[in-house]
Amino acid sequence: MKTIILNASPRKTWNTAKLLKSAAKGAKDAGAEVEYIDLYDLTFTGCRGCLLCKRKGVERCHCYWKDDLSPIIDKIFHANTLLIGTAIYLGRPTSRYFELIERLHFCSLSYDDYSNYFTGKVNVGMFVSMNASKEFYDRLYKEKFEGYAKELEMLNGEVELYPCFDTLQVLDYSKFNMGSFDETKKKEVHEKNFPKDLENAYQMGKKLSQTSAD
Repeated sequence: MKTIILNASPRKTWNTAKLLKSAAKGAKDAGAEVEYIDLYDLTFTGCRGCLLCKRKGVERCHCYWKDDLSPIIDKIFHANTLLIGTAIYLGRPTSRYFELIERLHFCSLSYDDYSNYFTGKVNVGMFVSMNASKEFYDRLYKEKFEGYAKELEMLNGEVELYPCFDTLQVLDYSKFNMGSFDETKKKEVHEKNFPKDLENAYQMGKKLSQTSAD
């Protein structure tokens, strides 16, 4: 039982990473072998359109471009569970997230009939962290991010989306030009809600890893 965890946020110790590390603990407690990867540590781009994955007779669901991402794509297709997290930047996932998804989708997409070459099953948990409130998310982001999560159904497993709202960006707001945020309120919300988010992430990692073994 293998769980791959991908942090698509550039911040390796902050909100998204903390959620993923809690989910990793849940996966481990479910008995999974866990591998945690920070995507911003790797060197890669989005799809180059080389079409090597579309050649006749080649291995499907494999990206042939020689960079740091191709082995990660192989790991995803051979995993039981994928837990991936991204911060929300300008209303969208990070650029690293999109680069990964481009490559993951394209090498499993048939250009004969647009079917999916991938016949395995990988459960997916998608975590998104944001400065926005739940109300703002529900009004402007929810539909979009449910669409991003739906794209991961190409891995044929259960897909769950977990949004984490109104996160704490820095420890000391007085050192930054961030006057639109109320530091006291942000810290109050963080102390009240983030421990619950971490527990929910733990349970989600555990559940999806357990389900993949059934």
